[in-house]
Amino acid sequence: MAIWHPFTQMREYEPLVIEEGKGAWLKDIQGRWYLDGVSSLWVNVHGHRNPYIDKAIKGQLKKIAHTTLLGLGNIPAIELAENLIAISPKGLKKVFYSDSGSEACEIALKIAFQYWQQCKKPQKRKQKFIHLDLSYHGDTFGAVSVGGIELFHNIYSPFLFKTISTPPPYCYRCPFNKTGKICGKECLSKLEKIIKKNHKEVAGLIMEPLIQGAGGMIIHPPGYLKEVRRLTRRYNILLIVDEVATGFGRTGTMFACEREGVSPDIMAVAKGLSSGYLPLAATLTTDKIYKAFLGTYDEKKTFFHGHTYTGNPLACSAALANLSIFKKQKTLEKLKTKISWLKKLVSPFASLEHVGEVRQCGFMVGIELVKDKETKEEYPWQEKIGIKVCLKAREKDIIIRPLGNVIVIMPPLSIKKWELEKLICGVYESIKEK
Repeated sequence: MAIWHPFTQMREYEPLVIEEGKGAWLKDIQGRWYLDGVSSLWVNVHGHRNPYIDKAIKGQLKKIAHTTLLGLGNIPAIELAENLIAISPKGLKKVFYSDSGSEACEIALKIAFQYWQQCKKPQKRKQKFIHLDLSYHGDTFGAVSVGGIELFHNIYSPFLFKTISTPPPYCYRCPFNKTGKICGKECLSKLEKIIKKNHKEVAGLIMEPLIQGAGGMIIHPPGYLKEVRRLTRRYNILLIVDEVATGFGRTGTMFACEREGVSPDIMAVAKGLSSGYLPLAATLTTDKIYKAFLGTYDEKKTFFHGHTYTGNPLACSAALANLSIFKKQKTLEKLKTKISWLKKLVSPFASLEHVGEVRQCGFMVGIELVKDKETKEEYPWQEKIGIKVCLKAREKDIIIRPLGNVIVIMPPLSIKKWELEKLICGVYESIKEK
């Protein structure tokens, strides 16, 4: 095999090769169709081969496929930036393009750091970042430095810059051993202590809003995000939200921040931005931060960062069509019914012998499998329980991918009701039969 697949132990891997897609379905080279239960890794929004997005890309191809943003501009990139600002949380006014979620977060970190070095009243000591344990912000070194998943990140520790971590609000496995009514929100108290002690040296706090994806679909309790925003404002720390996985309708609103009325200082988006068609990401920020990078040429305040395919016209055309579909087809409004239906469908999972917890945030679901339900004992890594369930689901014409012992369900927002029912029933049976 010539391809080295990501996050994959190649010694034990037999790939399923896809040649075609339509709507919520994927077809392999043997002609068999499967439901795409994870939106081709959380990116597809309106279905594969969406005619409206296909048409937009073909139309752009008649003009130009790529032109650099280094010193030049292009119409799709300009229009998309304006559209993104119009739908984003209040205060975000500038858009910096890149190619992936990792890059969008890396850019956010660099902007936050450089801002404090050259703003009107520079604070040179502000060089550190706070992040949550079990967080994931990408695979480049800066993004890994603010990550918190040992399996992915520990081996690279000699290369990473020092950060400050705080326990996540992982209620099912509370780091403070609190549950239900006796929860004293120690996670927030701990964070406040960390911020109070270190705020003069902290440039920013980066987090996934509402739900930590790759860490195991960990859903934050109501009000957590809003309180973090309050703390960062109080202690003069930039709040960076990573909406790479949560953006573009995944939580039921266009962006997860909206669920708690939070406006960050910097926001990273990717994945669903182009509806899974082409690599595209963006980092949005405020006028206040942007203006700190303005000056005469010899002041060297420029943000010296960029990518060859930044603001690619084809990708931006796909993204513009994606946003247009949201509006024309009232995607978010229709999604409310689907979210309620999904909640009803996944509720029976909780009664299964080896399901510890079912977690749902909008159209994002995580089902944590445990060896012992009473003690919450985890399955040993070598048992590969998540992989076994996913392979069983494949036999039922369903494609899903696990996060260790957590089964993830995140279909395209356009999935039909009967398809959603088939997907959930298939996953349920796969867990029972595993």
